[in-house]
Amino acid sequence: MGRFSIRYGEHVTRARRDGLPVVALESTIVSHGLPRPDNLRVAREIEQTVRDNGAVPATIGMIGGELIVGLEDAQIEHLAGADGVAKLSVRDLALGAATGADGATTVAATSAVAAAAGIGVFATGGLGGVHREASHTFDESADLTTLSRTPIVVVCAGVKSILDVGATLERMETLGVAVAGYGTRRFPGFFITDGGHEVDWQLDSPAQIAGVMAARADHGVGAGALVLGNPLPVDEQLDPALHDATLAEGLELLARDGITGKAVTPFLLAHFHSSTEGKSLEVNVRIILRNAALAAQIAVAATPAHASLGFSLPG
Repeated sequence: MGRFSIRYGEHVTRARRDGLPVVALESTIVSHGLPRPDNLRVAREIEQTVRDNGAVPATIGMIGGELIVGLEDAQIEHLAGADGVAKLSVRDLALGAATGADGATTVAATSAVAAAAGIGVFATGGLGGVHREASHTFDESADLTTLSRTPIVVVCAGVKSILDVGATLERMETLGVAVAGYGTRRFPGFFITDGGHEVDWQLDSPAQIAGVMAARADHGVGAGALVLGNPLPVDEQLDPALHDATLAEGLELLARDGITGKAVTPFLLAHFHSSTEGKSLEVNVRIILRNAALAAQIAVAATPAHASLGFSLPG
């Protein structure tokens, strides 16, 4: 696990000093994941949801080459509105720092920086993973390898349904990333409640998850992440028929236009947004707010243990 040159936002410094529960949040959802002006409004709603559930939000990002854990509101507003914000995975952090970049951290970078800062819980929308056609393109998100060596609980709605969900679960097993469903043994599919695959473990309460965090520290098996799939209720998911038709159409457009690599996910998400007349965006926002609430509840449940939120990490 890396050591990073970090500056802490004042609210996070106070929380660390006072032993309050903290939840890590990514910034790519602000700069790259949601359209303007929704992105700034939703970023503020995510932070408020964490507060409403008893924890302190620590949105992570880079401003002028400085890596910050706990962006202030004006800094979040800057990343939401600025053009040319770099998308920073772990491998990009030194490049961004050296070039004085404004950057938004991905799931991988946010997880790694949060764990280095002693934050044990991270809320996001959906994980990256193995892309369809990966057997030909070798296109696989850095999220997976980073999570294999990052001791943090990642609350998510599974992996983005535009990916190869089954292959992603197989890779997580190979990499030693623990996976559990929240209140279910079915792994969620981001926009849809059921991604079509079973997982081995079901966890049913924040207290139970906090217990797993403590047990991982006790047993010395906490080198990798625990991915907690938190599915949308069935009545809040994107209509599965609409989802499948939109995805099939999007995959055809990818092939037609020769879109590959990093451009695939933003293209497909934008296609979902336009083709579903904004319904997918509404679902996306519901996902992240639900995950932020659950992550805060887990952080609260884990904090009284005073065990670096269950992991052997620097305080």
